[in-house]
Amino acid sequence: MSLRVIILRNLKKNIKNYYLYVFALIFSVALYFSFVTLQFNPSIDVLEGTIKGGAAIGASSVLLVVIVAVFLLYANTIFIKRRSKEIGLFQLVGLTKGKIFQILTFENLMLYFGSMAVGIFAGFAVSRLILMILLKILQVDAIVGLSFSPQALVQTVIVFSGIYLLIMLMNYLFIKGQSILSLFRVVSLAQQRVEKLSVWSILMGVAGIALILLGYQVSSQLFSGKFTDMAQLMGAMLFILGSVIAGTYFFYKGSVSFIFNLIRRSKRGYLTIKEVLSLSSIMFRMKSNALLLTVITTLSALAIGMLSLSYISYYSAASMAKNNVPNDFSFYESELLDKFTAVLESEGIAYKENVLEPVWVSMDAESFINKDLLDIQSDTLNVAVLGDSAIGEDIQAGEALFRGLDKRFMSIIQMDTLDSITLLTAEKSYPFDVVGMDKETVLPPRFNFSFPVVIVDESIYQELKVGGSPDQEFTVYYGVDITDRSQLKNANEAFAGMNSFKDEYGANSQYEYEMGQRANFGLIMFIVGFLGLTFLVTSGCILYFKQMDESEEERPGYTILRKLGFTQDDLVGGIRYKQLFNFGIPLVIGLSHSYFAVKSGWFLFGTEMLAPMLLVMLLYTVLYSIFGLLSVLYYKRVVKDSI
Repeated sequence: MSLRVIILRNLKKNIKNYYLYVFALIFSVALYFSFVTLQFNPSIDVLEGTIKGGAAIGASSVLLVVIVAVFLLYANTIFIKRRSKEIGLFQLVGLTKGKIFQILTFENLMLYFGSMAVGIFAGFAVSRLILMILLKILQVDAIVGLSFSPQALVQTVIVFSGIYLLIMLMNYLFIKGQSILSLFRVVSLAQQRVEKLSVWSILMGVAGIALILLGYQVSSQLFSGKFTDMAQLMGAMLFILGSVIAGTYFFYKGSVSFIFNLIRRSKRGYLTIKEVLSLSSIMFRMKSNALLLTVITTLSALAIGMLSLSYISYYSAASMAKNNVPNDFSFYESELLDKFTAVLESEGIAYKENVLEPVWVSMDAESFINKDLLDIQSDTLNVAVLGDSAIGEDIQAGEALFRGLDKRFMSIIQMDTLDSITLLTAEKSYPFDVVGMDKETVLPPRFNFSFPVVIVDESIYQELKVGGSPDQEFTVYYGVDITDRSQLKNANEAFAGMNSFKDEYGANSQYEYEMGQRANFGLIMFIVGFLGLTFLVTSGCILYFKQMDESEEERPGYTILRKLGFTQDDLVGGIRYKQLFNFGIPLVIGLSHSYFAVKSGWFLFGTEMLAPMLLVMLLYTVLYSIFGLLSVLYYKRVVKDSI
């Protein structure tokens, strides 16, 4: 029998085990090719005004290569171990290690480059759709054509050819380093089996849960004012990272076995077949796969967290624009206002002006200011003050209202329990009772440096205006609102068409600010989502491959159970529970990690947390669950063929 016949027969025999590997390879190549195609697509030039789109995509493609390479190398490790007995048999019948390596090389050559060709075609087919999605996210109007990029093709072939060479090197080292006897023992040694729960495992399990909870506790206090300088803040972040990662590892190494052992003991040995196939197996399997599951869980949490934060920024673009540009158009100089209103009048666009004249005075801040974190020496802050009549409020004498609370600033200066303040002038101090704190902004952050504006009674405001400090860059704020909202688009076009505003510091459009935010964070969200989807598919495939390995190892046990009278439905029911734990535990831990990570500092990225984060988590859960379903179907086939 020639080598060519052996290669073809082996390929045909093993193709049923490689189908998901082939799918993942095609998917990875398609993603990478379509991603790199964006970098060379002429339509991407529309992003040059916001972020260097091509450069951002090019840099992200490096991370994409790392994710795909690690996945393919790991998947190859699993499959080469599964074929260890086959390699041992080849040696027994007289084939040299060089010939065996040659067989595997040609098998992989056909499988790998065949999948790569299909992946490139698929990537080319969906590249236009992906670009349309990107431009839709950025809300950019542009004509998108289906263009083939020779540069992207060359780059894809070079990258994946390099990965193929690494795979072949790994195969060569594996074959060369194994004896015939060791090849027949690889599979049996691949999984660590533990028969008894030791005291050390119990202590490790308790420590794992404690470290995770401790990391969560510290993360909830990260921006609460407990950490008074940047060194302490960085130290706390590093502690959280180390505590959660170590706790996750200990959780898989000991906590799962400890918890499931308690459940098993509570039943006093009376376990159903479903519990035997799920609890007993998970207790030992997760311990042997602790490092792999820790890496997958940590990177899943990172992917979910980063995607949630970028989506929070994108989702909050409109509210952030409102906070930074309180009116449809904001001006800090009367000359700029006059230029714009003249254009509006010439085009027949009705508008309403809003003029505010804040006065800056000192406020006693000794009770709540953090001098170390802000690196200041004074016990006072300069704040902007407005009279109640200017904003339509009714504030009594001796009372004060804060308007325009910025969560990012409030994370540094704690004002949650502030019930009174004192404003200071050169001649007099003015004590006030704080009657409320409102998020609605009345002045742009440039006027008050993100600190809330203090609203007082009009008579007090007039007194402060006489004794306040005029030493500020801007002293009057001019806001313009379009009364007929149907003409807002025309007004923004008029604003954009006034070239004199392009480089002006004192002119802003709320709509342009929102579009700028969406462009910047939309591109980040797209890239993070792309990388996150790649990691989701690759990590899901890795867990699926591990389940394939475990199912083949457990096949003799299923044969015995079937001969004892258990039906296929009995066994599959237990397998469903097992896969719920196998995929559900890493998913739940990853979601939990990402939730506390996002919760600790989401306000630095936007104004809304819950809705964007839940949408990301829901999407991730649905996609992740697909691999659990595929694992159940594979196990079902193994059970069916076990007798």
